[in-house]
Amino acid sequence: MSYQVLARKWRPRSFREMVGQTHVLKALINALDSQRLHHAYLFTGTRGVGKTTIARIIAKCLNCETGISSTPCGTCSVCREIDEGRFVDLIEVDAASRTKVEDTRELLDNVQYSPSRGRFKVYLIDEVHMLSTSSFNALLKTLEEPPPHVKFLLATTDPQKLPVTVLSRCLQFSLKNMPPERVVEHLTHVLTAESVPFEDDALWLLGRAADGSMRDAMSLTDQAIAFGEGKVLAADVRAMLGTLDHGQVYGVLHALIEGDARALIEAVRHLAEQGPDWNGVLSEMLNVLHRVAIAQALPDAVDNGQGDRERVLQLAQALPAEDVQFYYQMGLIGRRDLPLAPEPRGGFEMVLLRMLAFRPGGTDDAPKVTLKPLGISQATADSQQNPVAGTAMPAPAPVLSSPAPAVAPAPVAPAPVEAVAAALAPVVEPAVSEPEPEVVPPVAATAIVAPEPEPEPEPAASAVVDVPWETAVPVAPVADAVQVVASVVSEVAVAEPEALHVTAAATPEPSEAAPPVVEADGADDEPPLGDYDYVEMDAETLDYDFGQAETAAPAVEEPLPAAKPATGLAAEWLSLFPQLGLGGMTGSIAANCTLIEANGDDWLLHLDPAHSALFNPTQQRRLNDALNQQQGRSIKLRIELCKPEQETPAQAAARRRADRQRSAESSIHADPLVQQMIQQFAAKVRDDSIEPIDTPS
Repeated sequence: MSYQVLARKWRPRSFREMVGQTHVLKALINALDSQRLHHAYLFTGTRGVGKTTIARIIAKCLNCETGISSTPCGTCSVCREIDEGRFVDLIEVDAASRTKVEDTRELLDNVQYSPSRGRFKVYLIDEVHMLSTSSFNALLKTLEEPPPHVKFLLATTDPQKLPVTVLSRCLQFSLKNMPPERVVEHLTHVLTAESVPFEDDALWLLGRAADGSMRDAMSLTDQAIAFGEGKVLAADVRAMLGTLDHGQVYGVLHALIEGDARALIEAVRHLAEQGPDWNGVLSEMLNVLHRVAIAQALPDAVDNGQGDRERVLQLAQALPAEDVQFYYQMGLIGRRDLPLAPEPRGGFEMVLLRMLAFRPGGTDDAPKVTLKPLGISQATADSQQNPVAGTAMPAPAPVLSSPAPAVAPAPVAPAPVEAVAAALAPVVEPAVSEPEPEVVPPVAATAIVAPEPEPEPEPAASAVVDVPWETAVPVAPVADAVQVVASVVSEVAVAEPEALHVTAAATPEPSEAAPPVVEADGADDEPPLGDYDYVEMDAETLDYDFGQAETAAPAVEEPLPAAKPATGLAAEWLSLFPQLGLGGMTGSIAANCTLIEANGDDWLLHLDPAHSALFNPTQQRRLNDALNQQQGRSIKLRIELCKPEQETPAQAAARRRADRQRSAESSIHADPLVQQMIQQFAAKVRDDSIEPIDTPS
C-alpha cells in the first residue's frame, strides 16, 4: 500500500475533527441544524487553515444519506465518495487554471440540471480571486439567484481582489491563522497516534516555522520524520530548517548584562559557525527583548509561544527595565543600518558593541553598566554645554575713542530684551564727508565686553556623574549684567552729522585694566561704518521675538518643600547621600528618601510614594550595596513607601537652588549699572533670563 502524507491522512472528515476556527464552525453548525442554508458561502484566509476542508465537510452535510445535519455519518456511499474526491455532484473548480469567461459559461450551462445522486449540486471554486472580470460578471446573476438545488462554496486567500458585487452575494467567513500552541498540540496528537518519537522543542520549532498554516506544519513534520530517520528531534529539525539556536540569543543577552565584551565576541563567533542571517539574528534578539519588557510590566501576559517562558521571566528579573528599552531601541536602529555595513557580521558586532559601550549623555537617569577592562573605553559626554542654537558667539565689541574706566569683567546673564530694543531706538543719520571725531557721553563709554567663557574643569576620572542635588557653590556677584546691551548701545549711539571714529579693542583679562585705545586705520580688521539708511524703530513696536532664538528648555518639576527641616537621622541622611556616589534611577530614589531608623545594621528608609514607579528590587539592591561599601559593613536595608515628614536630599537641593536663584535676581536688581540702564534707557530686567553662575572652587 502506498504511503499517504500526513496532511492528507489527517485531513478532518467532520466538524468535530477540525482544529481551531471555532467562530466559523459555530455559525455553520447552527445553520445546518436549523436548516437555514444560504446559497453561497465565501471562505477566506491564508494557505492551509481549512478553507477547502470546511467546504467538503459542508458538501457531505448537505448530501449525506442520513439527512441534512452538522454530523454526517461518514460511512454512506455519498460521504465516502466525497472523501475520495469522486462524487459526481461536487464540482471542484480551480479558478487559477480556468480564468477565462468561456470556462465560466461552460460551468454555468450545467447549473440548471438537477443533481445526479445527491440533494444539492455543490460548486466548490477554489482561489476564486483568480477569475477574470468577465468571468465575475458572467457569474453574478447565477450567484445571486441560483436554482434551489445549487450551492456555491467559494474559497480565496486574497478577498481584496474580489468585486464588491460578489462579496455582497455571499456569506463571508474569515478563517484565522493557527497559533504555535494550537499547532504543537495537534502535532503531539498526530505523532502519538503514529507512534513517532519526538521532542517538545522540535514541535515548537515546527509550529513557529509553519507560520499559522496547519498544512505546512504537517508537511514539515513529514520532512522532519524523514530527516531524523523516524524521529523528530530538536537538533535535526533545527538543522533541517536552518534556524538559529534560541539559546545562543540568550547567551548574547547574558553577555550584555555582564558587560563582558570578550564573551560577547565569543558568542558572535559561535553564531558565525552556523552561517546565519544576521538580520534575522537581530530580529530574534528584538523578539526576546520585547517579551522581556512584557514580562517586566505584566508577568502573567508572557505566553509560551516560543517554548521559553521560564527563561524570559528569569531574564526579566536580571535585566533592568531601562536597559531593556535601550537595547531594543538600539537594535531597531541597528537593523536599519545593517545593510549599510561593509560586512553583515561586522555590522552585527558593531550593534552589540554599541549596546555595550554607549549610554545617553546629559541625563541623570542613564543606566550604568561597567565594562570589564578589555581595552574598550566608554563614550563620555562633553562637559561643556553647547551654545544655544541660533545664537552667535559674542565678538570683540568696538570701544569708543574717549577714555573709559577699567571695570573687571565677569560672566553675565543674557541681556534683557527690552534693554536691547531700547538701545536700537534712536535714529542715526548718514555720515558726511571729512568727519571729525566727537566724544560720546561717558554713559555709553562704560561698555565692557564679556570675555570668552572659560572652560569648566574636567571631572576627575573616578568622579561620579553629577546629580542636580549636589551641594551648591556660593553665587558670584554679577556686576556687569548689561554688558552686551551696553556694547550694542556703543555701536548705535546717537550721533551728530559727523561720524564716529571706532577702534577695535581686545577683550581685557579679568585681572588687567583696559588697554589703551588705538586709532582706527585701513589695516583694522573691522571695516568702517558705511553710509546706511537707518529706519527709525520704536522699541515698543518691534515684531521680532528675541526669545525665539533660544531653545526652550523642558520644564523640570521641582520637589515640594518638606513640612519640617531635616533633624536627627534625616539630617544625617542629607550628609550621607552625597558620599554614596549614586546616579541614575538609584540616585533618584535615594534622593527622595529619608532615614527613619538605624538600629545597628538594620536601617529603614521612607520613600516618597510619588516616586514609587522608579522603585523595584533591583534599585533597592543597588542602594543597599552602595551603603555597604560606604559604611564598610553589611547593612540590612528596608524601604517603605511613606511620605517623608522631614526634608529629603532632593528637597534640600531644590531649596538651595531656589535660594541661589533669589540671590542672583537680587544681585542683578541691586547692581548700579542695571539701575543706570533702567533709568536712562527705560530697560526692564527679565527674571526668567537670570541664572545663577557657579564659580569654580
